[in-house]
Amino acid sequence: LSLPAGVAAFGDARSAFIPAGILIVSIGILSAYGFALIGRVCAYTGAKSFREAWTATMGDKTSWIPAWTVTLKTFFACLAFSMVLADTFSSLLSTSRNPTLLGVTGLVLLPLCLLKNLKSLAPFSLLGVMGMAYTALAMSVRLLDGSYSAGGSGKFMEQVASHLQPKFGDAGASSVLSPQSLILVCMLSTAYMAHFNAPKFYLELKNNTIQRFNTVVTYGFGISIFLTGFITMIGFFTFGKACDGLVLNNYAGTDILMSLSRIAVAVSLVFSYPLAFTGCRDGFMDIAKIPMEKRSAGTLNVVTLALLGVITFCAITLTDVSFVLAFGGATLGNALTYVYPALMYRAVVKQQERTEEQMGVNVSLASAVLGIVMGIIGARMAILKTGGGH
Repeated sequence: LSLPAGVAAFGDARSAFIPAGILIVSIGILSAYGFALIGRVCAYTGAKSFREAWTATMGDKTSWIPAWTVTLKTFFACLAFSMVLADTFSSLLSTSRNPTLLGVTGLVLLPLCLLKNLKSLAPFSLLGVMGMAYTALAMSVRLLDGSYSAGGSGKFMEQVASHLQPKFGDAGASSVLSPQSLILVCMLSTAYMAHFNAPKFYLELKNNTIQRFNTVVTYGFGISIFLTGFITMIGFFTFGKACDGLVLNNYAGTDILMSLSRIAVAVSLVFSYPLAFTGCRDGFMDIAKIPMEKRSAGTLNVVTLALLGVITFCAITLTDVSFVLAFGGATLGNALTYVYPALMYRAVVKQQERTEEQMGVNVSLASAVLGIVMGIIGARMAILKTGGGH
């Protein structure tokens, strides 16, 4: 729902989606390749976690590097969730953003994050999938029925702020050559980010051969690529250059169809939040070297309150979720997606003298170099975009 803004960062004509679509597919394939590499490393080393895979291949002395990266990545995910929830609930309730965020955090997110057993939230994961499917359908209906037609002819246009109304120009497919297109690339690193869970997926796969794991990765990322591309296309085709960091903000508050979509997204995020938050909290306690036996209910509650307070403060300070996704994707996302898998794969192939896989190592290293270059430029562009007041 933030990716349409990534396309709008470099183009304002509908033809700009042509290269954007190619980027969505290409980055998705590269992300799938990195995900598959992590599974392969786990198969070769017997590692059961990302940190174990790193330790087995790169050594224990540097294991703090992926530990910090994964922890900060989940922190950015929680921050993005808080920002989206602030925008969504303030739009639904017609209230100001920051007080709404404080209310949602205190009354909804805090009790959920204080839960010691998250198994009760498992059934709500299906609601998240259904919510995104409904959102895609609702956005498609509004594009096709012309409710937000450019030029003010749509029936909801009078209720949409001028800076959120559809805006199209002549910056089409060729505009992808602009460095601004790297903002989309880095946002995509976040969109496909699940790599810190790759070891868990590999271990829990029935009959977990490398071939079967690669098949699952192919189908899983294939579906994700399709849905990501479809929602990005619909959002950009509707609002063009005016796409907000959260495209749902472009739709009128009185639009019942899209209000239901906001509710669906809010429910999805609310019940996904504790899962990401728990990963972030546990990561910080691991880094602080707090042993499991000392993680009492009281300690967990104190850490939860402190960490949720920091996240909420950041969400109040920052208002553009696309910046959070682009900057987080450019730095942490690119490292987890392209760089770390390549380094671990290269190391294990060398350790186990798997000379027949040298071509795969070369491909993975090329992907890592590409990720580093994209990350440096993308992070700079994200910062400049914010500094420019866009």
